[in-house]
Amino acid sequence: MFLDQTIRTNSKLVETAFLLHQGGHILPDTYVVDVDMFLENARRLLQKAEKNHIRLYFMLKQMGRNPYLAKALIEMGYPGAVTVDFREAMVMMQHHIPIGNAGHLVQVPRAMVKKLLEYGPEVITVYSREKIRQIENAASELQCRQALMLRVYSDHDMVYSGQTAGFQLDELKETAAWIRKECPHLDIKGVTSFPCYLYNEAEAKILPTPNLETVKRAAEILKVCGAEISFVNTPSATCCHTIDQMLKFGGNCGEPGHGLSGTTPMHSRKEMEEKPAVVYVSEISHNFMGNAYCFGGGHYRRSHVKKVLVGTGLENSRELTVIPPSDESIDYHFGITDKCAVGDTAVMAFRFQIFVTRSDVALVKGIQEGNPVIVGFYDSQGRRKDL
Repeated sequence: MFLDQTIRTNSKLVETAFLLHQGGHILPDTYVVDVDMFLENARRLLQKAEKNHIRLYFMLKQMGRNPYLAKALIEMGYPGAVTVDFREAMVMMQHHIPIGNAGHLVQVPRAMVKKLLEYGPEVITVYSREKIRQIENAASELQCRQALMLRVYSDHDMVYSGQTAGFQLDELKETAAWIRKECPHLDIKGVTSFPCYLYNEAEAKILPTPNLETVKRAAEILKVCGAEISFVNTPSATCCHTIDQMLKFGGNCGEPGHGLSGTTPMHSRKEMEEKPAVVYVSEISHNFMGNAYCFGGGHYRRSHVKKVLVGTGLENSRELTVIPPSDESIDYHFGITDKCAVGDTAVMAFRFQIFVTRSDVALVKGIQEGNPVIVGFYDSQGRRKDL
């Protein structure tokens, strides 16, 4: 999906991937991250957001919940992480990373609520009264106040399978009144939905979904109810281009994830302010019935992987077609539509979600200066490891 753009705009990353694998420095099924490019992308995003008074929480699930990158983003000036689920919150807490928004898509489980409140996230996203009651009970016990972000929904919204949740617009007034009466330690401070923006291939732009209008309507309803809404959070595909759209269509808070690595769908179509900063590296395992097979482990069902470079270096590599594993199968291998030399390097660039894989992550600095240095190996859940 991103291979052509990566070769065009960050060929040094591709060259480094071949070099590291051929030199025995990384194993197959490793995502190689150009740390300097990643942080330059992040810097561009943050500068543009601050100039336009938009708050950004960084999302790192797609990078394997990586604490090294999280610390670097905090040092750069990002206010905190958005944690997609409770396991990501645990990783950030273990590494003392400030949490801006906890529970982006998955609410915090009952046994973890008190611990999270003690840690002190800026807001917690909720979409059920039962969860709000659990948070109120913990806040009462701790004698603290906690800000909430309500996930909202209307009938025309787009919702991905496995993510169905939200307060209906017509129940917001009653919900706000209930919180004000029954939850004296909680404050409604924001509204959100997902996805609020998506790439439109026909127009070659990132455009609003119906969810964005739902979020804006919810904010107005809650303001009328007396809530001080500080966060109109409109995540999905947050990048420099989306910030321009936010200024036009509304919203004051975003959650860059693939924007940080230059890998939103729009980045596969055209050169943008952010450059690709990640490739996937494997190795030819064997040949069978006219096709080659490389080691798998890092496949994501929505990867849209199509091409692979195979060889011992970028200059002598061949661009071949990938045969991805079927969705109902475990991705032990990727197929490739030609025979290849066993042991050769295979480099791909596709849409990834490292936290749902078995892959390793190699963080590399100095790529653009021609002096690559591996600064850390991590597993897909943000745990540091040795090669």
